[in-house]
Amino acid sequence: MRIEVNNITKQYGAFRALDNVSLEIPSGELTALLGPSGSGKTTLLRIIAGLESADKGSVLYQDSDVTHRAIRERNVGFVFQHYALFNHMNIYENIAFGLRVRRWKDAEVKKRVVELLKLIQLEGLERRFPSQLSGGQRQRVALARALAPQPQVLLLDEPFGALDAKVRQDLRKWLRHLHDEIGMTSIFVTHDQEEAFEVADRVVVMNKGHIEQVGRPDDVFAQPANAFVMDFLGSVNVFHGRVQNGRVQLGSLEVPYPAYPHDDPRPATAYIRPHEVDVDRQPHGASSLQARVERINRTGSLVKVALLDNERNLPVDVELDHERDKELALTVNDTVYVYPKQIRVFIPENNGSPAVLDEQQGQTVQLTR
Repeated sequence: MRIEVNNITKQYGAFRALDNVSLEIPSGELTALLGPSGSGKTTLLRIIAGLESADKGSVLYQDSDVTHRAIRERNVGFVFQHYALFNHMNIYENIAFGLRVRRWKDAEVKKRVVELLKLIQLEGLERRFPSQLSGGQRQRVALARALAPQPQVLLLDEPFGALDAKVRQDLRKWLRHLHDEIGMTSIFVTHDQEEAFEVADRVVVMNKGHIEQVGRPDDVFAQPANAFVMDFLGSVNVFHGRVQNGRVQLGSLEVPYPAYPHDDPRPATAYIRPHEVDVDRQPHGASSLQARVERINRTGSLVKVALLDNERNLPVDVELDHERDKELALTVNDTVYVYPKQIRVFIPENNGSPAVLDEQQGQTVQLTR
């Protein structure tokens, strides 16, 4: 079931939740709508489901216009953040509820519920009530109930938002495995980029009612379309400076930037991810800056080092592998030299908009010692 969203606009009083949004969801893919609060992702999901109506635009399932159809006519399964299970019904009856409403025969209901209990790995617990299950188990029941009537599309709104970190991680893997088994066109909303990248086939990054970028997780992470996407996708170090004559000047840090060879100086913002920064005891000319070690966290798979730029008193976060950390043997208050291995530089248009060079794509600068 391919889904098309064409020129959707949605206004709530003076607030424009969606502004002329268009998107195609390929058949059989698991797509994540990713963005901060207020970006419009949940509004878009609810319009696709039929829970909200758009002020302008259309929604197509395959080639059928469903813009004005009620949710019950769209044959979608919907999973909410807070389970929405019936507490007075046991697990069996919760899953069977939608089938009984549709007047399925008892034998068909039993067969379908047994199939779904096996799918969600809760066989033998069908007589328990929601209060007797863990949060992760309840969310799996909610998912089974949504799947019971055999919907064409599965929609999930922050499905793991009410769960603790470990349960969320386990359910993400389970949802990806489940999708690979059933192959249903699915859309889920999340503000967690790690969750989106781990689970989804494609990621739609949204901000202020607009779509900023659509792509495979690896592509979106490696080639962010603009400064917002770069800043939103995980921790980054942000440096403000200027570009001129093929060089970017970021305080005492200067790096080549052949994409802008012009004499006219322009403001530039550089983004460097913590794992794309290294530190050394010795300077590397103009391609490094001096900093002081503020804090070291050696727990986990990476060593996280918090530095303070001595020149501009700005924080710089660095992630090192344990082997490099042993070589450096850093301690708090040590003076070190920071040099980036890769920088993404964005230059605003003359009108101050967040657009960047090459119309959409910022420039990536690879550096070596």
